[in-house]
Amino acid sequence: MKMKRLFAVLLAVAMTAAMLSACGGSSDGGSEAKKIESADDLEGAKIGVQTGTTGDIYVTDDYGDENVERFNKGFEAVQSLTQGKIDAVVIDDQPAQAFVAEAEGLKILDAPYVEEDYAMCFKKDNAVCADFNKAIQELKDEGTFDQIVTYYIEGKGERYASPEGVDRSKGKLVMATNAEFPPYEFREEQEVVGIDADFAQAICDKLGYELEIEDMAFDAIIPAVQSGKADFGAAGMTVTDERKTQVDFTDSYYTGKQVIIVKE
Repeated sequence: MKMKRLFAVLLAVAMTAAMLSACGGSSDGGSEAKKIESADDLEGAKIGVQTGTTGDIYVTDDYGDENVERFNKGFEAVQSLTQGKIDAVVIDDQPAQAFVAEAEGLKILDAPYVEEDYAMCFKKDNAVCADFNKAIQELKDEGTFDQIVTYYIEGKGERYASPEGVDRSKGKLVMATNAEFPPYEFREEQEVVGIDADFAQAICDKLGYELEIEDMAFDAIIPAVQSGKADFGAAGMTVTDERKTQVDFTDSYYTGKQVIIVKE
């Protein structure tokens, strides 16, 4: 079964279970959902976010903690929206498209909530960060990054594969991620795959490292990097001023956006 089809099946099962659960029991409050047609309508709404993400940060700053409902996984927030327990979800654009494609009655508002740059993070003053910057630029110039993005977002071409005889003499790098963030990282059977996973593999191939991926909660990634439990973090991670005080970031490799999911 192809990767995108497998993810769609798993997500559809989760969504179906959530909607059946909602039909079988009472929903929270039972009041009519707030109509949201733009970000201006979020005032006073109950907004779902994934804990620790920039969506969480932006929404909390804009509307206050009392209006935020936090979830460990993005699809759990979308489930809650389908059940009528919250009014909207703010999440990254690509995961939003995947969720909406598999859940009836949802849509993404046209205007983005905010645009942002994604990068990988390292412990402060880690020299490997500069090496990653060189590899990132080379892989983008060679078209490897575009190949990876096209495969995961458009479903075209071949998945990136490490060249034969790659040098791994520099040892192992551990990447911290949160595999609940398709198409950037998610699980295909027992393997963590996605744009970040494959791009990190391509970088390690170019630099001479073995890659090991550790799956953890999103808000545990930066602490893992700071403590040395992981060598770097990659999880559709947005560069923010606050995070720059905690870790060093590579050059941005992708521009994303936070969007708003609502009921149609």
